[in-house]
Amino acid sequence: MSATPATATPLRGESAPTAAARPRRPLPPLMSLSEAAADRLRALYARGEAGRLLRITVSTKGCSGMSYVMEFASAAGPGDEVVTDKGVTVLVDRKASLFLIGTVMDYEVKALSAGFTFTNPNEKGRCGCGESFHV
Repeated sequence: MSATPATATPLRGESAPTAAARPRRPLPPLMSLSEAAADRLRALYARGEAGRLLRITVSTKGCSGMSYVMEFASAAGPGDEVVTDKGVTVLVDRKASLFLIGTVMDYEVKALSAGFTFTNPNEKGRCGCGESFHV
């Protein structure tokens, strides 16, 4: 007969033995910036918006139901996530975090327009004009 090690039952007031803690994998970034977006934000932060940060949120509007909203803020609020990528900091409204996980913010210059764009892996579709999306 082979002897099996006995496992002791903790007595009242004692804690049970704990298993070795599994290493936690790092969380994916909430958002990332393209080089073009980072360069444009650096230029904005250096000039007219010096001392302010871009805040990104999502609001309910448009044909598909949701739209990106960008505004400048003087400081991070209690409901803001601070995202720093490529040396540039932006604020993300905590309520919008679930809709923006994995989003890449870019800055595009076209023949007749220029502006920030979002590539969001959570989007299921966009309206025809491209101003709103749904998840």
